[in-house]
Amino acid sequence: MFNIFKKSSPVQSHLFFKTDIHCHLIPGIDDGAAVASEGADLVEQEREWGIERIICTPHITEDTFENTPEIISDAFAKLKAELDARGTDISLEYSAEHRLCPFFFSELEKGHIRPFPNNYLLVENSFLQETWNMDQVIYDLAIKGYKPVLAHPERYQYYIQNRDRYMQLHRSGLLFQVNLLSLAGYYGKAQRQVAEWLIDKEMVDFIGSDMHNKRHAEAIGHYMQSKDYRKHAAALEGRILNNRAFL
Repeated sequence: MFNIFKKSSPVQSHLFFKTDIHCHLIPGIDDGAAVASEGADLVEQEREWGIERIICTPHITEDTFENTPEIISDAFAKLKAELDARGTDISLEYSAEHRLCPFFFSELEKGHIRPFPNNYLLVENSFLQETWNMDQVIYDLAIKGYKPVLAHPERYQYYIQNRDRYMQLHRSGLLFQVNLLSLAGYYGKAQRQVAEWLIDKEMVDFIGSDMHNKRHAEAIGHYMQSKDYRKHAAALEGRILNNRAFL
């Protein structure tokens, strides 16, 4: 187990929410945890941070991570088995982070999509450009009964350069999930500034760790000791939907 998990270096505070809705802990099926033991280490770190419920969200992306329900279920079972062998008690579920691409739309038509409870659905754009016909996609998902949640809007450069688009999308019913790592400055100054701007504009509906590996865990752990963390937690606690959307 890596250093941040050692009892000689305990985390001094808990996260201000109890449910993580975005993380890549299911082993071997995307760019997150490679093996079950690594995924279990990350689960146990979240538990130390006070997280009581984790909804794992492996990538579903055309050409790179074309994960089907069977692939995800089999890998999830390996993670659960590792945690059971350790006696780690935590509520663990899975959905996915769905890239809005032809593979997603094909899986949607086949009924292969597994949303969060209450039909919330975590989606993402390409980092190169917004999904074609984005407004229609949001509308169509809503008509089908889904509540789309855009993963890490603060990381898309084309939105950073056009903040009015954030307002248009959010007003249309698209919910926003901001990454802890963005608020920690892990991706850069611009991403942190936009994440803070979204907080100020009351457009942050969910927070997620988006944790893939031990480097991410260490970055979040250090961030939790900072004045920035306390400021962000005070602004978001009670406002985000993490703890009440899935009851």
